[in-house]
Amino acid sequence: MIKITIYKNQEDEYVGFQCKGHAAYDQSGHDIVCAAVSILVLNTVNSIEQFTYDKFKGEADDNKTGFIEFMFHSEPSAEAALLIDSMILGLESIRNVYNKDQDYLSISFKEV
Repeated sequence: MIKITIYKNQEDEYVGFQCKGHAAYDQSGHDIVCAAVSILVLNTVNSIEQFTYDKFKGEADDNKTGFIEFMFHSEPSAEAALLIDSMILGLESIRNVYNKDQDYLSISFKEV
């Protein structure tokens, strides 16, 4: 299962997120759930880097565990927060469509 944790502070502002695991919806290379989640997460990181002035730290493994961690250095801009909101909307849509018979994706929020 892919586990996404969205980190927020006490003011309910985004601090970052972590993604880890694989959906196991299908064989490697054919897993559309993993592919969709990967695209959303990576596009969000790339969009924040390309279209905002926000500073962040990112970390990823070599794709064996599906680990990606993204953390803002300071309070995110409105644009970066909107991009995170958009990522969450897409992830929730994937979860709602594919988590019918089995859990392939979990999304949780954690205050840090």
